[in-house]
Amino acid sequence: FTLQGFSHLAALQVFLFEGILIMFLITMTGNFLIIIVATADPALHTPMYYFLKNLALIEICFTLNIVPKMLVDLLLERKVISFFACALQLSFVIFLITSECFLLGAMAYDRYVAICHPLHYAIMMNRRVCLRMVIACWIAGIPLSVGLTGWLFSYPFCGSKEIEHFFCDIAPVLDLVCSDTYLFELLAFIATVIIVLIPFILIAASYIQIIHAILQMPSAEGRRKAFFTCIAHLVVVTLFYCTTGLIHLKPKSSFLANSRKLVALSYTIVTPMLNPIIYSLRNKEVKHALKKTFGRR
Repeated sequence: FTLQGFSHLAALQVFLFEGILIMFLITMTGNFLIIIVATADPALHTPMYYFLKNLALIEICFTLNIVPKMLVDLLLERKVISFFACALQLSFVIFLITSECFLLGAMAYDRYVAICHPLHYAIMMNRRVCLRMVIACWIAGIPLSVGLTGWLFSYPFCGSKEIEHFFCDIAPVLDLVCSDTYLFELLAFIATVIIVLIPFILIAASYIQIIHAILQMPSAEGRRKAFFTCIAHLVVVTLFYCTTGLIHLKPKSSFLANSRKLVALSYTIVTPMLNPIIYSLRNKEVKHALKKTFGRR
């Protein structure tokens, strides 16, 4: 296949390369720092930071799956990807997005237990429970990833081999199939709705209970502290669901190829870069752990 990428912006290729490279380096640095400090500092050995470490790892894997190839393609005239490499890239995209959806749901549940059941938090969110939740989140993406990728790439491809995107995603690859794909599109849409809906319902239910509990708190300081433990997660959830939901739940006919690329750019590069910044910018624990880990006391 040939990835069209941003060929329509030929004059801006070098500018795009520089901008995306800077964001890629910030993403890698920020997410690796979160993993390092959350592992090294005993004060951060809590369920919240355990889930955050896994979120950072997902963002690193997701970025590495797409961005290095994109950067190389921005400098090359012919942007080729093999059949196997395209299938592998798509399978990782599906796997990692699914895992992130469920992990964000698990993080919402953790905040719900911490605020609504603080006396039982240590028991309800013990190490074994957290480990099982994280394993379930990682495993959740495997069946769908293998099933959808195997099914899509079993179709015959004919005519154009040009993928109107900067990576192998379901919709642009599906455009190249020359047989009836109605059943595949229907089941892929149902699977996407389920993957998005189950964690979203969990997140919404958790935050309804959290808001109710916060409003019942007698002191303004207590309400403020409780609110700020949730605000970072809420911002990350909003960014992730607004971008991925927009591109994967809308009918493909309603999206122009260039619009699809711009929306995809936001959740493949911008969101993974912002996540560590959002979680550490107003977080004194993370700032203190960074200073302690790197020797600034």
